[in-house]
Amino acid sequence: MSEIVFDSVGHHFGDRKVLRNIDLRICERRVGIIGSNGSGKSTLARMINGLLRPTSGTVTVDGVDAARQGAQVRRKVGFVFTDPDTQIVMPTVSEDLAFSLRRTGLSKQEVAARVEEVLGRFGLAEHAEHPSHLLSGGQKQLLAIGAVLIRRPEVIIADEPTTLLDLRNARVVAAALDSVDQQVIVVTHQLSLLESFERVIVIDDGAVAFDGIPSDAVPAYRASVG
Repeated sequence: MSEIVFDSVGHHFGDRKVLRNIDLRICERRVGIIGSNGSGKSTLARMINGLLRPTSGTVTVDGVDAARQGAQVRRKVGFVFTDPDTQIVMPTVSEDLAFSLRRTGLSKQEVAARVEEVLGRFGLAEHAEHPSHLLSGGQKQLLAIGAVLIRRPEVIIADEPTTLLDLRNARVVAAALDSVDQQVIVVTHQLSLLESFERVIVIDDGAVAFDGIPSDAVPAYRASVG
């Protein structure tokens, strides 16, 4: 597993302090991040692969500074957004998966093999030539996850990946994330997603309010929101 370290991390937008003095070392295979809206949890997650830079302190992945060496970190850390439409860029499903490999130096045969593998893994083989944006919400999120996974990162960050989905599709996406071999860090309001996780970090008002196993962290979070 990769080692992700937050060292005295702070972040602010204007006068608003979003994160305050975050010190964390994350090396578990399955980690959840929970907190109220506006608590700073998504900001924290986006710093792991350099999408946001800390105002103070450092975030490193296996010793590499995510802010200063973002391109190097992003080869190791993939990011799945809440809304898959923000990630889907190509007209068809297979084209969108292949697009993720455009700068990898892989041959056409290698790209085709990876696309076929991901299509089969996520139940999208029958939709390979379908318009990407006409998929169901659950299928779109599976495509977004597949487009990250096809690059074979070591870490996957998923920022509220089930928020826009109905219960059935949320379960499908949760199962897909659970099935991957990579280290997975999930920001979520769906607390049932966390039952099998090794660790859950609760963020409240920009700080770590609790950090422990799900059976302790979830009650602590519920108590903090009343």
